[in-house]
Amino acid sequence: MVGFDWVVAGLFGLLIGSFLNVVIHRTPKILERQWEAEAKAMLEPDVEQREVPTYNLIVPRSACPACGHMLPWYENIPVLSWLYLRGKCSACGTGISFRYPVVELLTGLWFAYCAHRFGITQGGAAWAAFGAILFAAAWIDWDTTLLPDDFTLPLLWLGLLAAALKLPGLPTLADSVYGAAAGYLSLWSIYWAFKLLTGKEGMGYGDFKLFAALGAWFGWTALVPIILLSSVIGAAVGIGMKFSSSLREGRYVPFGPFLAGAGFVACVFGPQAVLRVIGL
Repeated sequence: MVGFDWVVAGLFGLLIGSFLNVVIHRTPKILERQWEAEAKAMLEPDVEQREVPTYNLIVPRSACPACGHMLPWYENIPVLSWLYLRGKCSACGTGISFRYPVVELLTGLWFAYCAHRFGITQGGAAWAAFGAILFAAAWIDWDTTLLPDDFTLPLLWLGLLAAALKLPGLPTLADSVYGAAAGYLSLWSIYWAFKLLTGKEGMGYGDFKLFAALGAWFGWTALVPIILLSSVIGAAVGIGMKFSSSLREGRYVPFGPFLAGAGFVACVFGPQAVLRVIGL
């Protein structure tokens, strides 16, 4: 049936999007707990560390952060539950962020697009995974200015592996390796040049790794279009936030979400189309 693959992939993407909401919310907290435990173990090696409740992507169950109401299965249905509850907790009436259904919808649409373009194949699965990881990394970076290695490094290695398997939409393995190396080294060089000149850090190491991952997925020839588009959009958003007084403490904007956005544009329209978007 025409379109059946898209529907199946889209529904599966909605479920993955629901899980991504958990990943986006909990990963920074998990990392904070891990870092705190490691710091205490180093600073107080002779002190027995007290046992803390298990907290990971599975445990505890999803609950309202305001009142602790445990969500039953029918309040966890992607998009539909949010609409049924009218964006509010069924127990205390506290608002549920509109971002939850947005993440679910975007992930569902991305999976449907991958099925439409590549079919239910290894290539479609690889590009769907590319989008899911990129979505999660971008949202976390926007919230916390943190790009965890748990996302950027698997994305990098998955791109290299997909290129080695000659999956559709991927560059040759050589171009993928050159892209990964050039992506990392280019931003690494800019970082250190900026730091030596100003004494300040202009970006984080996570940006290097994310750009390297995009280089692995698109090849070295796509790096210039991706960095140009992400820089133009990032500068426009940053200026807009400055004039609206919505910049966060430190007056900076994370760069990862704009790299991710340029990566999606490059996948859908091709790297050369990115240059046409910005008038080059």
